[in-house]
Amino acid sequence: MNIILKSALAASLMAGTVAAQPALAQDAGTIVQGIAIANLEAVVANSTAFTTAEQQRTTTYKAQLDQAEARRNALNAQIKPLVDKFNVDRQGGKVTQAALEQQANAIQQIQESGQNELQRILEPVAMSRAYVSEQVEDKIDAAVKSAMAKKKISLLLSPQAVLAVNANAYNLNQDILTELNTLIPSAQLVPPAGWEPRQLREARAQQQAAAQPAAKAPAQGR
Repeated sequence: MNIILKSALAASLMAGTVAAQPALAQDAGTIVQGIAIANLEAVVANSTAFTTAEQQRTTTYKAQLDQAEARRNALNAQIKPLVDKFNVDRQGGKVTQAALEQQANAIQQIQESGQNELQRILEPVAMSRAYVSEQVEDKIDAAVKSAMAKKKISLLLSPQAVLAVNANAYNLNQDILTELNTLIPSAQLVPPAGWEPRQLREARAQQQAAAQPAAKAPAQGR
């Protein structure tokens, strides 16, 4: 069995935000023996290792979080009067379209520069969340296999693959979560030096693999 999780938490990772954890539906008992559904992303997000790390991160990375919050407030204070002036000039009808576009471009540049700066500040936070997520995700396959074996499930579907279901009758979330918490009750919060998320490692490996045949190809015309 090869479980593939969407990089659910990745969108919030690089933004340095804490995403709300998906709620787990409760098991109401299987109606058709051997069939179940499970939201693996929700299971990971509700695991003990992940939720504990989310709480610890606010302390471990307090300096970065505080710095980002202060910089965000400063950017908002810088941009607000520019936006207010732009809106007044646009509604007043006395400013040329070219001047309005110049103002809009200046605001956009400040916003983009500020967003890049915030991402740099929060990069250690994002890397920590990615590191914890990967540790938990590495155990999800074993947790799924164990839960399926105990519940005698032969077919496990994602909620997106099911058109309709009777309440939570086929839900295996809690069983998988129990197994996952046993397999990984806690995770390391701070990634080791030089660590990169799996997506970057795999992308680099693919690039290297694609470059090797080209390097080994014999010269033509000899």
